[in-house]
Amino acid sequence: MRALVYGLMATAALGCGAAQAQQKTLYVAAYGGSFEQTMRKDIIPAFESKTGVKVEYVAGNSTDNLAKLQAQKGNQQIDVVILDDGPMYQAVALGFCTDIAKAPVYDDLYDLAKIPSGKAVSVGAVGTGIVYNKKVFDENGWAAPASWKDIEDAKFRKKLVVPPINNSYGLHALVMMARLDGGGEKNIDPGFKAFKDKVNPNVLAYEPSPGKMTELFQSGQATVAVWGSGRAKALADTGFPAAFVYPKEGGIVLASAACAITGSKQAAEAQQFIQHMLSPEVQTVMATGAGFGPVNKTVTLTADQQVGIPYGPEQMGKLLVVDWDTINANREAWNKRWTREIER
Repeated sequence: MRALVYGLMATAALGCGAAQAQQKTLYVAAYGGSFEQTMRKDIIPAFESKTGVKVEYVAGNSTDNLAKLQAQKGNQQIDVVILDDGPMYQAVALGFCTDIAKAPVYDDLYDLAKIPSGKAVSVGAVGTGIVYNKKVFDENGWAAPASWKDIEDAKFRKKLVVPPINNSYGLHALVMMARLDGGGEKNIDPGFKAFKDKVNPNVLAYEPSPGKMTELFQSGQATVAVWGSGRAKALADTGFPAAFVYPKEGGIVLASAACAITGSKQAAEAQQFIQHMLSPEVQTVMATGAGFGPVNKTVTLTADQQVGIPYGPEQMGKLLVVDWDTINANREAWNKRWTREIER
């Protein structure tokens, strides 16, 4: 009898081991912080339950995760990567991304989510615009900012904060100032001239840190800034009288994009995971948990859930897309020029 029990236990153990050996593991690299918490708590468990695939999460910012792809070239350990749109265009150009499978959910996406190469897709969006201290504006009888040109207004002297252009928000501002003065991504000179001659006198700091930006507002040193809708919402959620506007010329989309990595050993599962990220259920979780505007047109949010994020065809339609291929080809030179001419 004892031998029989041991035999059954051994058989069960072997069966369990075989099942574990057969379970596939998908490595997903994406942001840390609140995004990681939302992924681990609400998004990954639902995928694992639905597919039986185990997901290992690799946390890091976009620059770090792009560097991981470059370091692992030819022997990729990552199956799916989620990056800011600028670095994602670099990943595509470097050959790290394979074609996105055209599942039915793809037809439900806003056009701005569909990256032209077809090798990546946006899974969520925030917008770059202008955030301001509504209390200070009301006390001075100032109208809310309405144009990108308003950051040139002399009444904001040493009260304006703009991230540097190695940050997407600052880069977006440079592109918009160039566009409004007759240039654009392919002719950035007017943007540099506008910053040097008209914007720079107003700038208190070129600040990349969200925490420091918040401190500058809360201490009363900053009154207005170029920033993102999600960051503005986070500041307002602290009780600070922050308000956010998309300028009349348009805000700029800052998207988080996903791609399946070329050569992945779990190619089918990588595509499944991306489709999971685009589903209405997960898009709703991304909106409420991580502050990302849904790129799936079928998502319905309550009025409270919509606050502070781009939502719906009207707002999504106002967001502009920049030419990342041109920007990435020139970004190193622009960064050096910015340091030399603007942040001296």
